Amino acid sequence: MGHASGRILTMQDCNQTYIEIFLEHLALERSMSSNTIEAYKNDIEKLAFYAENFLNGKTLIELTLDDLTVFLEWINQLELSARTQARTLSAIKHFYTLLVTDGKIEQSPAYLLSGPRFGMYIPTVLSVEEIDDIEKAVDLSRPDGERNRAIIETLFSCGLRVSELINLKVQDINREIGFVKIYGKGNKMRLVPISPLALKYIDFYDEQMRCHLNPDSENHDFLFLNRWGRKLTRVMIFKIVKQLCEKADIKKIVSPHTFRHSFATHLVKGGANLRAVQEMLGHESIQTTEIYTHLDSEYLRDAIMSFHPRNKQG
Repeated sequence: MGHASGRILTMQDCNQTYIEIFLEHLALERSMSSNTIEAYKNDIEKLAFYAENFLNGKTLIELTLDDLTVFLEWINQLELSARTQARTLSAIKHFYTLLVTDGKIEQSPAYLLSGPRFGMYIPTVLSVEEIDDIEKAVDLSRPDGERNRAIIETLFSCGLRVSELINLKVQDINREIGFVKIYGKGNKMRLVPISPLALKYIDFYDEQMRCHLNPDSENHDFLFLNRWGRKLTRVMIFKIVKQLCEKADIKKIVSPHTFRHSFATHLVKGGANLRAVQEMLGHESIQTTEIYTHLDSEYLRDAIMSFHPRNKQG
C-alpha cells in the first residue's frame, strides 16, 4: 500500500513539474496573457487528471497518441464548446512540443492529433440494452452494489449532470408526483420526472446500505453516500461507470455524461417535444438541445446504410 501511495505521489509531483515548466515557458517565451495561461493550465491539469484516473496512472510524458485521442473524445462528451475543445488541443500540442524541445521526450505524441470540427458533433449514446447490461454488471452482493445500480438508473432516468447527481438530496425526491428537484448550472432549479424503476432501486439502496450509515450534519441530506457516510465525488462516479462498462464489455467510450445524452436521445426518438426535453436537461438555449434531433437523423441514416439491400456488400 505504501509503495502504491509513493508511486502516486511521484506521478503527481512529476506531472506538476512539467506543468510548471510549461507555464513558465508560456509566460516568458511566448508572452501569452494571464487568461490564456490559466486556460492552458486548466487544460493540461484536466489531461493529467484523466491519465491518473482512466489511463492506469500514466504520467504526462508516458501518454501516447491513442491516449490523447481517447482524452479528446472524453472531453467531447462533456458539452464543452468546439472552441474550448480546440483550445485544449492547442494546449496539448504546445505542451508536448516544449517537452520535445527540452529533451524530455523524443517525439510528440500530439504530432498527428486532430481535434474537433467546429459545428455539430454526434455524442456517444447507449442503447437501452447496453444500459441494462451495465446495470446487470453491478455486483449486488457488495455493500455498495444497490447504490451503484441506483446511480446508473438515476443518471439515465433523469438525464442528470454528474454535479447534479452527487448533490441530489433525499428531500429533493417527491415520490407522490414522481419528480425530482434538480439544482443545475447557476443554481437554477428545475423539476425532472423520475422513473418508478429508479425509485425502486433507490429504495433498495436505502434499505441495504444508506440506512446503516451514520453521516454527519454536512452529509446527512445527500442521497448518494460512500461507505463512510460522505457525499460521493465526481471522480468516484467516473470510476463506477468505467468499471461497470468494462465488466459489461461495452466497447464505446462511456462517461457519466453519456447517460445524459442517452436520456435525451431516447426521448427525442420517442417523439418527445424538444422544448420539454430542453426543460428537463436544463439547457439555456434550444440550440443545445437540437443536437438530439440531428442524432436521431444519424441513427436513421445508419439504419438505412446497415440494412438497405443496395448497401450490402457482395
